[in-house]
Amino acid sequence: MSTLRMNSRGLGLVAVLAVAGSTGACKTVSPEDMDASLAALRAEMQQEMAEGDAQVTSNVDGRVNGLERRMAALESDLQAMEREFEVSIARLEDELRFNVPVYFGFDDATVEAEDEEILNRFSTVAQKYYPDAIITVEGFTDPSGDEAYNLWLGEQRATAVATYLTTSTAVTEDRVRAVSYGEDTRRLVMPEGWGPGTEGWENRRVVLVIDHDGEPPAMATVSESSETQ
Repeated sequence: MSTLRMNSRGLGLVAVLAVAGSTGACKTVSPEDMDASLAALRAEMQQEMAEGDAQVTSNVDGRVNGLERRMAALESDLQAMEREFEVSIARLEDELRFNVPVYFGFDDATVEAEDEEILNRFSTVAQKYYPDAIITVEGFTDPSGDEAYNLWLGEQRATAVATYLTTSTAVTEDRVRAVSYGEDTRRLVMPEGWGPGTEGWENRRVVLVIDHDGEPPAMATVSESSETQ
């Protein structure tokens, strides 16, 4: 409600009271006339309040609709990743977990060229919807070898992927952390898969996590030039 409209309504009320209280030659205002004037002012106030409520409702509806559009766009991009790259994505309350098909050779921590496309797509989604969220890269190994060594090897794999994200995409170093779970038996994809060759292939992997802390997705514009550096 504007100040001008408030002032005009206030002046109208003052005028009614002033005329009602005058005793000179001016026309006397009857109680009926005063009641009618007050009723008109009251109706004006109610109309302005209704208009104000309508504006608030419109603003809220706009924000809700905007959020719904962003959520729908995010879900569309996640489903596209699942279709195109056979990614398994867990949509949790505080995070998104991407079980990506980025696998490593036996006793190796090299990011292969064939893995770059899926990492680039992950970076695009993270930048577009959660540009300020922390990204955690979790590294894993198969059960071969010493537990302490595998914990180290898992960290090397997580670091290799984190380094790719911060040097080859728009993700910045301050947003990425690398952690290792080594051969953690609770997280093995194939409990019996280990050793050289493809037997333990799916255990020698990384998981990418967007820790959005329950924040709704943003709708940041990601240009083609910012997807990769």
